[in-house]
Amino acid sequence: MINRRGFFAIAAAGATSALAACSTGSSSDKASSATSGSAGSAGSGAGFPVTIKHALGTAKLEKAPTKVVTAGWSDADILLALGVVPVAAPAITWGGNAAKSSDWFDAKLKEVGGKAPERYSDADGTPVDKVAQYQPDFISGTNSGLKQAEYDKLTKIAPTLAYPTYPYGTSWQESTKMIAEALGKKDEGEKVISDTQAKVKAALDKHPELKGKSVAWVYFDAAKLNSITVYTLNDNRPRGLADFGLKTPSFVTKASQGAKTFSTELSAEKASELDADIVVFDAVDAATTKKITSDKLLSQIPAFKKGSYLALTDQKASETMASPTPLSIPVAIDTFLPKLAEAAKKA
Repeated sequence: MINRRGFFAIAAAGATSALAACSTGSSSDKASSATSGSAGSAGSGAGFPVTIKHALGTAKLEKAPTKVVTAGWSDADILLALGVVPVAAPAITWGGNAAKSSDWFDAKLKEVGGKAPERYSDADGTPVDKVAQYQPDFISGTNSGLKQAEYDKLTKIAPTLAYPTYPYGTSWQESTKMIAEALGKKDEGEKVISDTQAKVKAALDKHPELKGKSVAWVYFDAAKLNSITVYTLNDNRPRGLADFGLKTPSFVTKASQGAKTFSTELSAEKASELDADIVVFDAVDAATTKKITSDKLLSQIPAFKKGSYLALTDQKASETMASPTPLSIPVAIDTFLPKLAEAAKKA
């Protein structure tokens, strides 16, 4: 089983874990309002200390944090959605922009105000020494790939919040709830969730062709097309598709039973068993798409025969759903959902 980063090899090495810090300091009143104003007001209220159990241990915060480091690509988005501006974050190498950030993060940052976070590489795991340099009072990795050894080191720096069950397996809703609780912003967290869900519902009403359709997100290694990597229900891609009202095909449900990983392998000889109305996958370009869909074995995938597939050659559109967040989902509605709807018309 290759790790989650392996699926992004067609463009660039992804991240096994990510870091970001948020600070109350700023040279402008607007930035101060966005950081210390948000976190500080939470700290002066009730609700602390806060204790949150997770897969790697327990995070206990005596007061609202003011300088947060995150592990995992999606946590920084959620912090910003809650009004906390990170001072450092992982370099987004898949679907990122020239600043090694995401367009949706930058757009929200412009709205909230504050200094753009420093971007750094986390390709070799969580750089514990780098985290220590930011002197955080809280480390958040609710949707990360943190390992126990990394976690044990991080907890010596600051209270650390990891994923509740599996690495990279936390839904954006659960991440939002966990982070909001840690920040003393439960009410704000619930509002972020409800507002985002309302946007999804409104978007679905505009695409009736998606109703009742089943969809699977898979991965192909173009260098060796002898297997199909199927994302299980532990991964946020299938969860995001379900949020858009789409059904989970039986082979994905079966592959997910008892699984503790975000993906599983299927022989290309069983391609005809992929019973999804729509199949989504990433591809470098049109030539790669043709190579995959015309392969002798893979061409037996029902969705390939009907043409009801979505080959994502736009990394940014793919990234909106790879680790969906309250910031990326509105962008997915504009960039990903219309393409999915077009594929659904052929199903």
